[in-house]
Amino acid sequence: MVDYEVTVSTTNLVTATTFSNVFIKLVGTDGESERTWLLSFKGAASFFRGAVSTFTVSCPTSLGKLVLIELDKQHLLLFPQDSWFPAKVEVKSPEGDTYHFPVYRWITDSEVHRFREGKALKVFEDNHNLGQYAREQELNQRAEDYRWHVYAEGIPHCIKVDNPLSLPCEVRFSFTKTTEFFFTASAGLTELNLKGLDDCHERWADIDSINRVFCCKRTDISDYVQQHWKEDALFAYQFLNGVNPILIQRCTVLPSNFPVTDDMVFLHGQCSLADEMKKGNIFLCDYKRLDGLPPNIINGKKHYLMAPLILLHKTPDDKLMPIAIQLKQTPADDNPIFVPTDSEYDWLLAKIFVRSADFNEHQLNSHLLRTHLLAEAFAVSLLRNVPMVHPLYKLLIPHTRYTLQINYLARLLLISETGVFTKFASSGGEAMLTILNRSLSSVKYSSLCIPDDIAERGLQDVPNFYYRDDGLRLWDIIYRFVKGILSYYYKNDVEVQQDSELQKWIMDIFEHGFLSQEDTGIPQRFKTVAQLIKFVTMVIFTGSAQHSAVNTGQYDYGGWMPNTPISLQLPPPTTKGTTSEATMLQTFPDISTTVQGMATMWLLSRQSSDFVPLGQYHEDHFSEEIPHKLIKDFQGELEVLSTAIKVRNRSLEIPYTYMDPQGVENSVAI
Repeated sequence: MVDYEVTVSTTNLVTATTFSNVFIKLVGTDGESERTWLLSFKGAASFFRGAVSTFTVSCPTSLGKLVLIELDKQHLLLFPQDSWFPAKVEVKSPEGDTYHFPVYRWITDSEVHRFREGKALKVFEDNHNLGQYAREQELNQRAEDYRWHVYAEGIPHCIKVDNPLSLPCEVRFSFTKTTEFFFTASAGLTELNLKGLDDCHERWADIDSINRVFCCKRTDISDYVQQHWKEDALFAYQFLNGVNPILIQRCTVLPSNFPVTDDMVFLHGQCSLADEMKKGNIFLCDYKRLDGLPPNIINGKKHYLMAPLILLHKTPDDKLMPIAIQLKQTPADDNPIFVPTDSEYDWLLAKIFVRSADFNEHQLNSHLLRTHLLAEAFAVSLLRNVPMVHPLYKLLIPHTRYTLQINYLARLLLISETGVFTKFASSGGEAMLTILNRSLSSVKYSSLCIPDDIAERGLQDVPNFYYRDDGLRLWDIIYRFVKGILSYYYKNDVEVQQDSELQKWIMDIFEHGFLSQEDTGIPQRFKTVAQLIKFVTMVIFTGSAQHSAVNTGQYDYGGWMPNTPISLQLPPPTTKGTTSEATMLQTFPDISTTVQGMATMWLLSRQSSDFVPLGQYHEDHFSEEIPHKLIKDFQGELEVLSTAIKVRNRSLEIPYTYMDPQGVENSVAI
C-alpha cells in the first residue's frame, strides 16, 4: 500500500463551514483511488471556516501523476443540507511530489465535483482523457449557469438571472458584503427620511437649507467643494481630476456649431483663439450625446437636460479656466454663449447646467457603460468559455469578484422603471436608453486603453492632470504584470491562434459586449501574443483603476448638490441679464430629488470592509513558481506607486486619491 497525504483548506468566510461527511477520489495517469471518507481527529471541526485539516488516502499502488480530484459531501441525517466553500486541496504523493488543486467554489449539493491540478493548461496541452472530459463537463455546466440576456436593445448583454439568489454561489456577495451593502443603503436613506425630506417636493428656499442637509454626511473634498463650487478654477479642475475625466480634449479647430469669437473671450485683444489653439492652449468639452432627448418627468414636473459645449483656456500660469459656454448644440439668438464677464448668476447658472449635464453623461457613459456593463461582458464570457485550469481564468477571475451581483442590483435599484436614476435624474426614463445606445456606438477600443486615449485627446502635456499621471503609471504596471504571466504560458503567436477557448472568449465579448460593431476596433480573434496582452491589460484596468477613477469620488463632488445637480427644474435663460439667486434656487432639483441623489452617491462611494485592493489575490489559483514571483513583483510596484501618490498629494490643495492602488478595488464591486 502507498499513502497520499491530503490537506484540505476551508475558506474563512462566515458561512463556509460544513458538518457533512466529505469524500475524495484521487485520479492519476496510472489509476485512481477509492472514494475515501475524509476522517481526522478533529471530527466535525475538520471543515469549519478557516480550518486546515490533513488526511491519509491509501492506494494499492502509485497513481502516477495526479490529474484531478473528485469531491463530494453527504449531509448527516440529523443535519440539513449545508454549503461548503473549500479553498484548496494539496496532495503529497508517496514519490514526494506535492500537487495543488485550487477549488474556491461553493459545494451546495451531494453531487461529485471535479477539480484539476493547479498547473495552468491551455486546451491543446490537455492530453489526458479524464482531463479533457472534466474540461468539457465544466464548460457545459458553465454554459447553463452563465447565460446571456438582452436587458435592452443597443446595450451590452448581461447575465440572465431572476434574482441574486439565482446567481451561481461563487459569484454572489459574501455575507459581510451583503449585510454592509444593504445597511449602508438603508442607513443613508433612513437618516434623510427621519428629517422628513425624502417626500418633500418643495424647492430650496436658500443655500443655507441645502447646507443643513449636506452637513449630515461630509468628506474632506466635499467640504472643499462646498466652499469653492462657484469658482471657475474648481469648475475646470473637475474636467481633469473629477469623476468624469474622459471627455475633455484639446481643441485645434472650433466646432462649426460653437461660434465663439476673440472679442467674447479675450478682452483688449491680448491674444486670439487661433493663436492659442496653435499653441495647444484651448480645450473643448462637448456633450453632444445628450442632444435632443425627451425630458424626464420628476415628481410630476418636466425637468431639463442640456447638451452644452464648453471652451477652456490654459493660462500662462498653467491653470485651466473656462472661457465660453453654449448650453445647446444649435447656435441661435435664444442660445447665447455665456462668458465669465457676464453677470454673476448668468455665468454661474451656465456652469450649473454644465455640471448637471456632466452628472448624466458621467453616470450613463463613463461609469455605467464603460466600466460596469463592459466588465460584466468580460466576466460572463470568461465564465462561459474558459475553464478553471486555463491561465486566463486564473489571471482574470479575481477581477470579476462581485461584478455580476452589483450589476444585477444596479439594474434593479438604479435604472429599472422604479430605480432611483430613472425616477430622479434628468436623463432617466426614455432618454436613458438613447444615451446608452449612443454611448456604445461611440466606444472605440483605443478609448478604453488610457495611453491611446490620452494621446488621441491631445492631453499628453496638460499640467496638473493627475488622472492621466496616475492612470498611465497604473496601466504600465498592469501591462508588465500581464505580459509576464501571458508570455510565460504563450511562447509564440501560433499558440494564441490555436487556443480555441481564448478565441471563444474574445468572440463572445465582441458579439455580446460590443454587439458585433466592427467600427469599435475590438478584436474578433487574437492573432498575436502582443494583441492578447494589450486586451487583457485593458480588461483588468477597466474593472479596477478606471472604475475607481469614475466611481470613488462621486460623493466628494456630488454630495454638495449645487456642484452636481442630478436634474434641473427650469430651462436655461434665453437672454442674458435675466437671472438672480432666486432663479438659481428655482432651477435646482427639489428637496426630495436632492436627498435621493445624495443618498445614492453616498452608497456608491462607500468601501466595503471586505474590499480587496488591486493586486491582492486571496485565492491561490496559480501553482507555478514564476506566476507567484510575478504577482509579488506586481504587488511591490503597486506599493511603490501608492507611496509616490501619497507623497505628491501632501502638496496638493485637492489630493487626487482615486487611482492610489491601495484604494483601487480588484474588480467592479460597488
